[in-house]
Amino acid sequence: MLEDLFKVVTTRFNGSEKTETKSAAENNNIPDDLLFKCPRCRNVVFEDEIKAMNMVCPACNYHARLTAQERLKITVDKGTFREIDADMKSKNPIDFPGYEEKQQQLREKTGLNDAVITGEAEIRGIPVVIGIMDSRFMMASMGSVVGEKLTRAFEYATRNKMPVILFTASGGARMQEGIISLMQMAKTSGAVSRHDDAGQLYITVLTDPTTGGVTASFASLGDIIIAEPKALVGFAGRRVIEDTIKQRLPDDFQLAEFLLEKGFIDMIVERRKMRSVLSHIMKLHGYLPEKEGR
Repeated sequence: MLEDLFKVVTTRFNGSEKTETKSAAENNNIPDDLLFKCPRCRNVVFEDEIKAMNMVCPACNYHARLTAQERLKITVDKGTFREIDADMKSKNPIDFPGYEEKQQQLREKTGLNDAVITGEAEIRGIPVVIGIMDSRFMMASMGSVVGEKLTRAFEYATRNKMPVILFTASGGARMQEGIISLMQMAKTSGAVSRHDDAGQLYITVLTDPTTGGVTASFASLGDIIIAEPKALVGFAGRRVIEDTIKQRLPDDFQLAEFLLEKGFIDMIVERRKMRSVLSHIMKLHGYLPEKEGR
């Protein structure tokens, strides 16, 4: 169902278009790990330069994926993040072949125990509960641990009367956990509802890509929904939808700009402005830096 979505994402991220010419790295004998090649405009820049720009292409403004730690670094105040439920790990509830081995390999490779980190921090002095999904871990698919960590994060924010900010990036529910993964949609949505009933603010930031069951649950339930430029956001893939409605979809279908035009999201915010916008929104909703009194 999501096969064609993944093809689009893979092409954009890996730059799989074939070219007959050699890359700049090959022509100049420069190691590949020193360069970043934009998957959208094909512009090549040094890796340290693109990292200094928070992984945003200087030529076309393409917002490349960030790790959870990179996202934390540019979003929250230095030294304020305290992780919650850091040691939680998924089991293998339906005995899916190779699932435990795959998870262990990814833990060693990424340094993560699962596809999301949650905790409390401050953004320009304002206390907040934050969650960040990391696509390096099984495409940030939502299994039992992702659902449980997010539910606990909302419950913690509800008890402590704190706002929640979630950065989403996911391929949807995790098939290796079967119906257990689908149940997380209802579980997380229930936690969001209780947080809302308590009168607290929830901001969703959709990053590339946010798809499947994550889009169909907590990612779409924010009081304010923000997206990064050109982020791919959707549920079913283009081919499935076109076959169902018997119509050709617009070329920019499921991109952030299309969703903004149709009213699905509230604003598109560039990465360099995100921290400022988030703090401003929280202040407008009555959340103040601790030194000013909450």
